[in-house]
Amino acid sequence: MKKSLLVISILAIFLSSCTDQKQHTQVKLADTLSEIEILDPEAETLFSKDAKAEILAQGFLWAEGPLWLKDQHKLIFSDVPRNTINSWSEKDSLQLYLTPSGYTDTITRGGETGSNGLCLNSEGKLILTQCGDRRIAVMLAPLDAPTADFKTLADKFDGKRFSSPNDVIADKKGNYYFTDPPYGLEKQENDPLKEQTKEGVYRLNADGSVEQIIDSLTRPNGLILSNDEKKLYVANSDPARAIWAVYDIDSLGKLSNGNVFMDATPFVNKGKGLPDGLKMDSKGYIYASGPMGIWVFNPAGKHIATIKIKEHASNVALDDTESYLYITANMYLLRLKLNK
Repeated sequence: MKKSLLVISILAIFLSSCTDQKQHTQVKLADTLSEIEILDPEAETLFSKDAKAEILAQGFLWAEGPLWLKDQHKLIFSDVPRNTINSWSEKDSLQLYLTPSGYTDTITRGGETGSNGLCLNSEGKLILTQCGDRRIAVMLAPLDAPTADFKTLADKFDGKRFSSPNDVIADKKGNYYFTDPPYGLEKQENDPLKEQTKEGVYRLNADGSVEQIIDSLTRPNGLILSNDEKKLYVANSDPARAIWAVYDIDSLGKLSNGNVFMDATPFVNKGKGLPDGLKMDSKGYIYASGPMGIWVFNPAGKHIATIKIKEHASNVALDDTESYLYITANMYLLRLKLNK
């Protein structure tokens, strides 16, 4: 009996030591993965200068497309190469949410096949850019009971298949804006299956028609609308022209006055990452993944801080109360506390 108690005690001490070590490692990773560079005191109204990005989950092949589901109290995000969507919540931690997410054929193929960008439409349905299936699709199942039952919304422009739709947003009129770089094709721009001749930004109109609204960006990637939906911001993830561009949108939906919002090309070799996913909060502040991490812009367009991430940051999301900024960065899902 005493021997059994001794064995149990030793085992308990060992397990406690492992747990303590795991917790210590998490803290150490959080400390080394991020730091905040304040460029203007205004940034300290958003977050503490000493804030660190907390690691919520890790081990992904390429985390992307974070989206907060308000009614579910959870975040969902794509793991593009694994063809899955995961979820994370305070209650359930990390869970598999949906598979397959972006490639539904039975023929094995390479490349990044899964879903990438995710958004909700006005009806609360999940909209996905599906790299492997090369389309914009809607998940027909409800958010709280996801299944791989999809309907194609658009897979062609001018009779030619899209390369691999990357990011998507919905406006209040029922239109979808999305980008179509070649990243999901096995050989990217040199893939023999590539049909589009330009890397376009498109709008899928509420009537089902598709327009190519921008054809001058070499690697269009993430995109957002301003809160009044009068401006469109697009990230260009080309290391030779690493920019965020901005366009005016008139009452008929036509784009004009395209300008460089910010040129990050000089920073490409100073840290990991390129202009990619971005989000705007309710006050007009923009959080944009780019070289070195997350660039923060005020409503006037001034770069006021950089949340430096020592991994390749791909995208960001805000929860419904804007209490946290969620960051997908290569193999990690991170979270940064914001000032409410």
